[in-house]
Amino acid sequence: MAVRAAATLAAIGVGVTLAVSFRTPPSSSLSTAAVPPPPSSSSVPVSTATATPSGAPPSGATSPAPTPTPAAIGLKSGTFTGQNAANFFGPVQVQIVVSGGRITGVKTIQSPSDNPQSAYIASVAMPYLLQEVLQAQSAQINVVSGATYDSQSYAQSVQSALDMARA
Repeated sequence: MAVRAAATLAAIGVGVTLAVSFRTPPSSSLSTAAVPPPPSSSSVPVSTATATPSGAPPSGATSPAPTPTPAAIGLKSGTFTGQNAANFFGPVQVQIVVSGGRITGVKTIQSPSDNPQSAYIASVAMPYLLQEVLQAQSAQINVVSGATYDSQSYAQSVQSALDMARA
């Protein structure tokens, strides 16, 4: 028994020593890695454009007008209710509003509510999923971590509503 205790204390001591003495490389050494320039050829035109910090187009250039995404093309204007998509934690059902061929609103009609924890997770996830749909203009959205089943059911319900909007 004493041997085990001594071995455990020695292992803890080694672990603490290693953790305390751990050093990370300076941040400047990570960002100054030299990357050789690509071979140049006289037949390849060289661009002299510079990037703008904000990601906005360079001054004097005009940005093209936004166009509906391919997923949103052909949508009828109106309000469309998706099918009830059940999952292990409860049903999810949404309603979308389409105007001018774009999804302009999403309303959660039904979400898991039987279990307090499921209801809480759904209440946190649904606003993120709403924003995902409005941004993607489709049912192909990112899943909210910790609410995978609710996210998948949300996407299924949105897809069924989009199918009705295309019919």
